[in-house]
Amino acid sequence: MLQSPLHSVETRSSWVIAVVSLAILSVAFGAPWIITVALKEIAAELGGARSVPALATFLVWFGTAAGGILMGMVAERIGVRWTTLIGALSGAAGLALSTGGSSWQLYVGHGVLIGFFGIGAINAPFYIYISRWFDRRRGSALALISSGGYLAGAIWPPIFERMIAYAGWRQTMLWFAVIEIVVIVPLALKFLRMPPDMTPLTRRPAFFTTSQTPVLGWPPNRVFALVCVGVFLCCTTMAMPQGHLVALCSDLGISATRGAAMLSLLLGTAVICRQVWGLVADRIGGLRTVLIGSAAQAAAMTAFIVAQSELSLFLVSAAFGLGFSGLIPANVLVVRELFPVSEASWRIPTLLLCSGTGMGTGVWLAGVLYDSFGYYGPAFAAGVILNALNFIIIAMLVWRQTVRLAPA
Repeated sequence: MLQSPLHSVETRSSWVIAVVSLAILSVAFGAPWIITVALKEIAAELGGARSVPALATFLVWFGTAAGGILMGMVAERIGVRWTTLIGALSGAAGLALSTGGSSWQLYVGHGVLIGFFGIGAINAPFYIYISRWFDRRRGSALALISSGGYLAGAIWPPIFERMIAYAGWRQTMLWFAVIEIVVIVPLALKFLRMPPDMTPLTRRPAFFTTSQTPVLGWPPNRVFALVCVGVFLCCTTMAMPQGHLVALCSDLGISATRGAAMLSLLLGTAVICRQVWGLVADRIGGLRTVLIGSAAQAAAMTAFIVAQSELSLFLVSAAFGLGFSGLIPANVLVVRELFPVSEASWRIPTLLLCSGTGMGTGVWLAGVLYDSFGYYGPAFAAGVILNALNFIIIAMLVWRQTVRLAPA
């Protein structure tokens, strides 16, 4: 139940906290983009298969999502400030380990340290944290902080491309480890404090409790399972161009510099459009926003199959950023709209587990299909099919919602 405007928890401080959280996320999410930019170089050093560095990307996404469940619980106990400090230090350690020269160091560094204990300690706890600073414009606030990963993708790839060309991918990882600590630690210590909409320690509910009130006329966990399957499918599709765009450009004779700029455009467009999607979600609700975004992503993904020239890829990249950018925050908003706030501490991290697993699966699957067929067409076609399944699931839930809200 939203609080009345006269008793809103939103203040100017709410937006300050949201902007600081966005800044922290934009640095924390920078680390995985080094592999994206250096995909071919890392693959060449580790045996030639692109599925090897792609698997490291899968592990960082899966680790981020799985770690979010545990670290979301830890944040409820010790506070987001301290889990953020854990995340910054762990992420820096993971980057250092990943430079060791073997695939297992790359996998452990990214999956366990950068993912599980790194971004996992920051990302999911922030969704819960920020949702407690807002009640009137929660959709817009969630859209803002969820742009952190894409802001990182807009800012860092062109920088990483230059750094890698100058000093190599290993030195780039070590430099970025220092940046993580220098930026995130002071921001966390100065700004992150207890939110106003916070259940006192003595009254916090047990984790994984579930109300028995039907949702959309169904048992609540059935609806939640469908939402989780849907977000897995849409994120599998979403990750394919993001993880392989620079390599795709290189295959087509387009320079790595232009490929990095293309990725930056894709994710920069996503950052800007995500704020628009947040406003849309505040007006029409999370489920309908997910449905529209799913259709837009499917259209752009289809265009990636046929785009071959540099100009067409730039245009499709911008269109893809527009299409997918509202999906994650709208799915989080769906959870807050359909389920009690007392269940947010486990439902939101579980949703993000499915999202992160989908992102990792998409990057890895595209690498496997590339290694099998020698080009990216089959991978992108698989993405279109998975996106269509997502659209069907969300359309069913929207129909259930419409029927339940219709006057008798």
